[in-house]
Amino acid sequence: MGEDIILSANGLSKEFKGFLAVDGVNLKVRRGTIHALIGPNGAGKTTCFNLLTKFLSPTRGTIVYKGQDITARKPADIARLGLIRSFQISAVFPHMSVLENVRIALQRSRNDSFHFWRSERALNGMNGRARELVDAVGLAEFEDIAAGELSYGRKRALEIATTLALDPEMMLLDEPMAGMTAEDVDRISQLIRRVSKDRTVLMVEHNLSVVSTLSDYITVLARGKVLAEGDYPTVSKDPRVLEAYIGVGHA
Repeated sequence: MGEDIILSANGLSKEFKGFLAVDGVNLKVRRGTIHALIGPNGAGKTTCFNLLTKFLSPTRGTIVYKGQDITARKPADIARLGLIRSFQISAVFPHMSVLENVRIALQRSRNDSFHFWRSERALNGMNGRARELVDAVGLAEFEDIAAGELSYGRKRALEIATTLALDPEMMLLDEPMAGMTAEDVDRISQLIRRVSKDRTVLMVEHNLSVVSTLSDYITVLARGKVLAEGDYPTVSKDPRVLEAYIGVGHA
């Protein structure tokens, strides 16, 4: 069973000037699943996510990815291992086209990020793969449109394309549905389901209807601790979870 775990945390804690934001969290993410990290406001989700993606260093505890202890690694180091945080590190250049944005991400994946003086012919050699990624996220008809002109939901789709260009084995999504219309939520949900077919996804998400339809497994946090774990039918009926969400809403 152990070989199925791609990312794990053991006793993960983070203290800020005497306040314990994350308190002894144990987490196991199985390879090939969509795993959601949820909880009411102030539960410690964002802090926990920042610890797992190495944007924060834990006060105590360890993080293991693919059998390697990454507790002391930097975000760039774990990105090279295939653990990629989307939306936070996926830069979208608003004045460049959709295709150009994905092409830059492909350059980055080949350690050519800043070689902008390369010939146009060499850069055009990436167009085939760039178009595949643009098509994969449903933006083929927008490839020549400046990224800044896209709707909010389509910008998120472009950010997923630039993340996919880095060829992640595991994607970490920080509230991918935040601020979206119902139409965009449906589009991005379908996109996440498609791109998860050959990779692992861990996401922090407030939209419980999205969590209920997308997630294979859910970890519920409250006051910095793990409150409940399991699939959606299990955690949604847990009396501790219901109590924690009183007054929070289910939208």
